[in-house]
Amino acid sequence: MKKIALVTGVAGGIGFATAEILLKNGIAVVGMDVIPEMTKELNGEFTYVKGDLSKKEDRDNFVNTAVEKYGKIDILVNVAGVAPRVRADLLTMTEESYDFVMDINIKGTLFLTQAVANVMIKNESESKGSIVSISSMSAYTSSTNRGEYCISKAGVSMMTKLFADRLAEYGIQVNEVRPGIIATGMTSTVKEKYDNLINGGLLPIKRWGTPEDVASAVYALCNGALPYVTGQSIDVDGGFHIQRL
Repeated sequence: MKKIALVTGVAGGIGFATAEILLKNGIAVVGMDVIPEMTKELNGEFTYVKGDLSKKEDRDNFVNTAVEKYGKIDILVNVAGVAPRVRADLLTMTEESYDFVMDINIKGTLFLTQAVANVMIKNESESKGSIVSISSMSAYTSSTNRGEYCISKAGVSMMTKLFADRLAEYGIQVNEVRPGIIATGMTSTVKEKYDNLINGGLLPIKRWGTPEDVASAVYALCNGALPYVTGQSIDVDGGFHIQRL
């Protein structure tokens, strides 16, 4: 039977590339984003749902759309995430900015995962499902001018461990991908900064990462090839995480 995947942030670089690789491998995708409609075309069995991850009614509509159409969910990929609208020093960061980032990056992601997990538990197959969340190297790397983003991604890392622990008894694998410097809309405003850092030797693999690099890691974690892996973080960062002298 065809597998069904939910992908948040599907209109963005990583979300789109993730939907693309899933569709290419015969998986039906229901994707959600905040834009009224997709501006780029995806080939395959794709359903688009407009929604704001921070809103419960939109999360419920997203899940219900998939369940009503297919009767099950096999894969959830939590991609949607935002950076603060204004990068501000930790000493001047506002509560409004904190709430904006946390409501999407961790609160929305957590409660969507909770809702999908409760659907997956009812799946009849032995392997009941796979959940992959996109975190960031910011989960463990300090950026004092976007502290709310770092805190939110550290939260995604702990959320991954918690759900992996809680859902293992049901045969649901929960893992995390930590992208490094990836060429997306979110990083386009700091391109010159990262160009200089990469050229200066910041990364062992001396290039920007691509959304496709991240999507490939996501697919490896949810295609059934790694059945004994859960609660794991995969760094897709060109080796940034390696401590070097």
